[in-house]
Amino acid sequence: MGVLSPQFGSLVPSSTTQTLVSNYLNFNSGGAGANDFAQQYLPEIYEAEVERYGNRTLAGFLRMVGAEMPMMSDQVIWSEQNRLHISYDNCAVSAVGAGLGNTITIPIGAGIVNTIFPNQTVVIMDPTNPAFTVKAIVATSGATAVPATGVITVIPYTRASVNAGAAIPGGIKIFVYGSEFQKGSQLNNASGQSIQPVLTTFSNKPIIIRDRYAVAGSDTAQIGWVEVAGEDGTSGYLWYLKAEGETRMRFEDYLEMSMIEGELASAVQAGAIIAAVPSFGGLPGVGVAGSIGTEGLFSAINNGGNVLSGYAGSLQDFDSVLENLDSQGAIEENMLFLDRRTELLFDNMLAQQNSYGAGGTSYGVFENSEDMALNLGFSGFRRGSYDFYKTSWKYLNDASTRGGSTNFVNGDNIDGVLIPAGTSTVYDQLLGTNIRRPFLHVRYRASQADDRRMKSWLTGSVGGAATSTLDAMEVNFLSERCLCVQARNNFVLFTA
Repeated sequence: MGVLSPQFGSLVPSSTTQTLVSNYLNFNSGGAGANDFAQQYLPEIYEAEVERYGNRTLAGFLRMVGAEMPMMSDQVIWSEQNRLHISYDNCAVSAVGAGLGNTITIPIGAGIVNTIFPNQTVVIMDPTNPAFTVKAIVATSGATAVPATGVITVIPYTRASVNAGAAIPGGIKIFVYGSEFQKGSQLNNASGQSIQPVLTTFSNKPIIIRDRYAVAGSDTAQIGWVEVAGEDGTSGYLWYLKAEGETRMRFEDYLEMSMIEGELASAVQAGAIIAAVPSFGGLPGVGVAGSIGTEGLFSAINNGGNVLSGYAGSLQDFDSVLENLDSQGAIEENMLFLDRRTELLFDNMLAQQNSYGAGGTSYGVFENSEDMALNLGFSGFRRGSYDFYKTSWKYLNDASTRGGSTNFVNGDNIDGVLIPAGTSTVYDQLLGTNIRRPFLHVRYRASQADDRRMKSWLTGSVGGAATSTLDAMEVNFLSERCLCVQARNNFVLFTA
């Protein structure tokens, strides 16, 4: 009888039930012609793709704390109120002169003018020495003749001079608390004693964010063995559908991450970007500060907000935040978005406040429920006159962004951010009226002709598109937007 060559699976049938070299599969022999895994029938395969990283999307932060509104310009500008009362820091007291130390110099410059006039009553303080507080009346002021002159002469109510023979403090603070005039006196109108309110103007510019996914026409007809699924509901055995869905989700994350991490380029760096990055080649060769980039959340807080470094989870550190909020807008409700380490520090800090001596624990704030008290994951709490709502921010925990590092240590110096809840009143140029908007919101380019909030379109000749002879499907994504951080003096950035 002839021998079939090659034999299927290299197996030779035997007339008896016994293990022979010719009918036993040995997967360890190796070498050409040896039995191996590829000679078997199809192996056992798990059809579903394993979601080893859970939900991988990072977007959602801005949707929780803000809103999105259209605009039709290359720049968004808004004005914010300055403080109502008159106050100056880093003033100096003269050591000599007719006033024996009653001459005070206000640091004038960079938009600061002297608005203190004669007959106004002032408080003079040394921030480093609480015991040094002097109340005085203004005798003469540079504002009488030359408003830009920051030298005033005061007469204290209870001592001969401001320093009264003691060491002259440096960097004193002075603020106006009222005025005092004699009966029948007349205000010296020649002095120009009138204070005009000055608004502080902020601006930001949108950036164009783009991405693209392409797949060849032949690959769209290819079926894989593994069933794939995505966070956006994409499922099936076609890998290109999964890839397109992941590109879209990644782009949506970029829309939010760009608003958080954005930076405005300096003049020097703008010139370097124009020279090196192809898509900016049409701009003038000389860089202009702020012409490239956009101001994101972290940058805005660093440029006018509050930064708390090295928060260690103590109540004293957190109370310093409250004291600073008192000096700003004192907005009652605030939201805390924290990384995992800082969130646990807050939980530990709050749990320690429930201690009731050495004999036991008081569960009063938990409706006398021990089970509730042992749930140490606090989502909200009140301290002083402020309410705080705490949550974990995935963006600060994800290993592919700001969270990952060796030894499970936070990979960056951003530990969290405090964002005030509520709205502010601003003038809307589109509506022509004052409206209330969240402190944190996104503006995107849109008009009746084009909406650039989130555009996507197909090109090529595959997948329903018939725009060119290209044997491929290209999915294009585009958005043009910027972030408005209003009243940034009420935001707090927690850093390592």
